[in-house]
Amino acid sequence: MRKNRELPQKITQKQFYFHGKTMSDLQLSTGSELKYWLGFNLVDGLGPAKVQALMMRYKSAEVAWNAPEHELANLGFDRRSLKNFLASRQTIDLDRELKIAEQKGVSLIPFGGEAYSRRLQEIPAPPVLLYVWGEITPSDQQAVAIVGTRRLTSYGRQMSRELAQGLARSGITVVSGLARGIDTEAHHAALDAGGRTIAVLGSGLDFIYPPENRDLVDRILSSGQGAVLSEYPLDTKPQGKNFPARNRIISGLSLGTIVVEGAIKSGAMITAKYAVEQDREVFAVPGFVNSPASAGPNRLIQQGAKLITCVEDVLEEIQVEQAVHQQAFQMALPESAEEAALLPVLSREPQHVDVLALQSKLPSRQVSSTLTLLELKGMVQHVGGMKYVIAK
Repeated sequence: MRKNRELPQKITQKQFYFHGKTMSDLQLSTGSELKYWLGFNLVDGLGPAKVQALMMRYKSAEVAWNAPEHELANLGFDRRSLKNFLASRQTIDLDRELKIAEQKGVSLIPFGGEAYSRRLQEIPAPPVLLYVWGEITPSDQQAVAIVGTRRLTSYGRQMSRELAQGLARSGITVVSGLARGIDTEAHHAALDAGGRTIAVLGSGLDFIYPPENRDLVDRILSSGQGAVLSEYPLDTKPQGKNFPARNRIISGLSLGTIVVEGAIKSGAMITAKYAVEQDREVFAVPGFVNSPASAGPNRLIQQGAKLITCVEDVLEEIQVEQAVHQQAFQMALPESAEEAALLPVLSREPQHVDVLALQSKLPSRQVSSTLTLLELKGMVQHVGGMKYVIAK
């Protein structure tokens, strides 16, 4: 059902997997480990790829944080990154930083943590750490993003509200970026309908941008109907370079992304490109061919995005995906404990062996051997790059 795979200019990113390690191996949930994940996120230039290298080498975040200098150099740290890391270890008071987050009511969710979105951990270069106000619930796995221009038209306002309310009433969480325009309308509409919404920031949680949306943040939190999150440390001011990276989280949390209005070169189109890279659905609301506000979604439709005119168009697409997934599970009866652990985490979306190991909590070797058996039975399919899907 994915008709938008012809969308061009995919954004390529380095894959971020913890090879051969299960959740218990990574020791993510203990308080003593959490502060080291916070430390990783505070080191300038220590991105997902370098944290991956650390966690591949060591069994815990604490051991990785205190790794000897010569071992860090052997892991591929360049001179600048190594200098920053060593200096940060000397200057950052991890206990103090953890206490500041607690005092500000911020929950810290490391990659692979219990509350870390399963969908988000499947994307290339997922955030190392999430700073969260509010609560992320299991129901938020069923989410759709709504994005668009800050300079919305009355048509864009109407469509974003109708779509957000329709999704919310159907139990789908609405994800957006708290920006002016379409994003703001989508968040408010989801709350108006009694549904859930997640706002993803391009700044630290203590720098709400735009400032006029502080009331919207208060509404999300006081209602208990959603969360506000960021990958950026506290005290990070909003900067233009942060927002494109922020957009990969918006699409990564979602089954699909709806572009309501936007220019051809816009943040909404960047989010759509990320959705394609993440193998997620892209939906576009058509508009007048001579309207600058609809140039982006009209272009997406030309490139293969699904044209939608109402929320039923979206629900039909994602429900078909879920129905196929469920049917595959019903047909695939496990014949061993390993198959019973692995089958529920397989889907029609390609997933790397290491991601499947994380989700099933099986050792990588068992995952590989079990997948081989399932492939021989015709129950799964290898699609290249050590990625597997439930067989059609």
